[in-house]
Amino acid sequence: MDTAQLQQVRRFNRTVTGRIGVLSDDYLGSGRALGEARLLFEIGRDGANVRDLRARLSLDSGYLSRLLRSLEKQGLATSQRATDDARMRRVTLTPKGRKEWSVLDRHSQELAVSLLAPLGERQRERLLAAMAEVERLLRASSVTIEAADPGTADARLCIEAYFRELQERFETGFDPARSISASPAELVPPAGLFLLARLDGQPVGCAALKVEGGRVGEIKRMWVALSARGLGIAQRLLDALEEHAIGIGLKVLRLDTNRSLSEARALYARNGYVEIAPYNDNPYADHWYEKRGLRRRK
Repeated sequence: MDTAQLQQVRRFNRTVTGRIGVLSDDYLGSGRALGEARLLFEIGRDGANVRDLRARLSLDSGYLSRLLRSLEKQGLATSQRATDDARMRRVTLTPKGRKEWSVLDRHSQELAVSLLAPLGERQRERLLAAMAEVERLLRASSVTIEAADPGTADARLCIEAYFRELQERFETGFDPARSISASPAELVPPAGLFLLARLDGQPVGCAALKVEGGRVGEIKRMWVALSARGLGIAQRLLDALEEHAIGIGLKVLRLDTNRSLSEARALYARNGYVEIAPYNDNPYADHWYEKRGLRRRK
């Protein structure tokens, strides 16, 4: 990133914050600053778990607690233990809070109109298309990828979703017991690596590396949730696996895949993986790939 790119980001931030009025302590005429108003709106008519609010708004626990206490003191919200999980607290709006939510919703709609109304039809289309692209890219930049224990609840959630998708997409269905093994014990250092991708605190993807003999590694469990596709997560997972493989001295990476997984095959092909003869007897594999000469990405 050069100085001009960083300056463009900063100009954009100043323009947006000024245009939508977030610098005032009377956001959308609510009589409160943006943080409190946004929290009220995110709680919504149906309420929300504190953990979800924290992830959705990217707030630390202390600041979120202070905002919630303020709303409670004003008689706008109440919190209690969630009925389905006593470890979590759920926040709901009071009748007074729901009334203010409706006012906030109406004023938010009016702000949207004020942004679009002065523009001609083609300008509106350009602005909306640009907004959609910026939103997509900002979501992509919010994704985190970290090494994780494949036995955790979030990891199991991703692996089980991956298995369900294979069951739906493979012509013969999918039984993990018939496939090549990739047990949790095989996917933790030094035997391997398991990566978990999260968006707004929620698991949305995974990938794994299984280390074999002869400085060879096998890519396993590459999956991204349908709701998070198009954000470049699979590419980032693959990049991270390759970086780890290089770091531990692997010389070759390989994998097998089914003919129905056209997106995966395209991903590997554009990253320098070439099709090879079968190296295992996986009954679900139609294509086998390999990449040699691993190099760190610039």
